[in-house]
Amino acid sequence: MPRVGVFGGSFNPIHFGHLLVADEIAETLALDSVLFVPAGQPPHKIGTDLAPAPARLEMTRLAVEGHAGFEVTDLEIRRAGPSYTVDTLTALRERGALHLLLGSETFLDLLSWREPAAVARLARLVVIPRSETNFDPDGADARKVLAELELPDFIRVARDGPRSPARSPAPLLVAAASLPISASDLRRRAREGKSLAYRMPETVAAYVSEHRLYRSGR
Repeated sequence: MPRVGVFGGSFNPIHFGHLLVADEIAETLALDSVLFVPAGQPPHKIGTDLAPAPARLEMTRLAVEGHAGFEVTDLEIRRAGPSYTVDTLTALRERGALHLLLGSETFLDLLSWREPAAVARLARLVVIPRSETNFDPDGADARKVLAELELPDFIRVARDGPRSPARSPAPLLVAAASLPISASDLRRRAREGKSLAYRMPETVAAYVSEHRLYRSGR
């Protein structure tokens, strides 16, 4: 059965930090592919300076172009209403053994999602600690999420270690290199007409410039 990474997000805009994490996780876990899922209406980001969904989809497609293991789906953008991960994973369940990529802060917020227990049943959770945070997998907050979702303790996966048992429901804790790039900073730079070079693929930077994204309040 194919091992498929599911990487959801607003990708507002997508940048090298996203791409590096996806590539490292795919390599570490021996995933057959990583599916990027731009959100149509992110339920937790209402009122932010969100670029139109078709623009974020196209930027994501431009960013992964040429990478044999990366794919993009417009599943959430085609679906009406807020983009709930449980619905997405349900629609993708025939693709293979799903691995949901989550930043550590997102994992700690998981109980606020729609049907979080179903999310954990539909996909193996892959938790990626961010270097600028103090995520403690043994701390009370992380333990609460594991307990509420009735999940075993994390399996720590080393970059050069063997891939994890496919049948285990335990979340995977995987360290990955990160870049000091933030989407909010990129939106600010675009709004101020500053350079986006070396922060995202050239094709994405050109798209942002050509379509004047994040200008005039966007």
